[in-house]
Amino acid sequence: MKSLNIKIRPQFLIGIDEVGRGPIAGPVAVSAFCISIKNLPKIRKIFRGVKESKQLTEQQREGWFDIIQKTQKLGLVDYAVTFQSEKVIDTKGLSFAIKNALKISLNGLRIDPRKAGVLLDGGLKAPPEFVNQKTIIKGDEKELVIALASICAKVLRDRKMNLLAKKHSKYGFEKHKGYGTRSHYEAIKKHGLLPTHRKSFLKNLKLNKN
Repeated sequence: MKSLNIKIRPQFLIGIDEVGRGPIAGPVAVSAFCISIKNLPKIRKIFRGVKESKQLTEQQREGWFDIIQKTQKLGLVDYAVTFQSEKVIDTKGLSFAIKNALKISLNGLRIDPRKAGVLLDGGLKAPPEFVNQKTIIKGDEKELVIALASICAKVLRDRKMNLLAKKHSKYGFEKHKGYGTRSHYEAIKKHGLLPTHRKSFLKNLKLNKN
């Protein structure tokens, strides 16, 4: 994993990733994962072999998340995951939802922005008060702290979608997690839209008329 290239070495390193940008149902989730710089060697040892969430099975992600929670209880790491609902996405837009969730997650860590270095995946940006920040394309594959953030966001979002699956068993949320698979579209056409669907993503969808 590469290190943050800044002039003043921070006391904390924060990784940011989002999950759920593309689904046609359910919330978007943004995770902020924080490690104290002094604990980095120990954290790298604990999480040796970890991969970003998309390269892991659901069972593997749950396993790593269990380790994350145990490590958090030891005070070695901290994380915050914020969800923005489909209603926010439909009314204010996906970009607003992600930006707002990112800000809330960072605030949840209660870290002085001046003491933090922030690594962000893809095109994400932290609020300007976090002057030591760097956006990295495919950062979840290159930086441990972003990979851990991606696991937290993915696990907690998937759990939400699994709960929806129990409530709406005809839609298969436990399989596609809200993404626009063929079976998902077929379920919508057959059974109609749910409140959890992102209507702004489905404007051109033609529903069956019974």
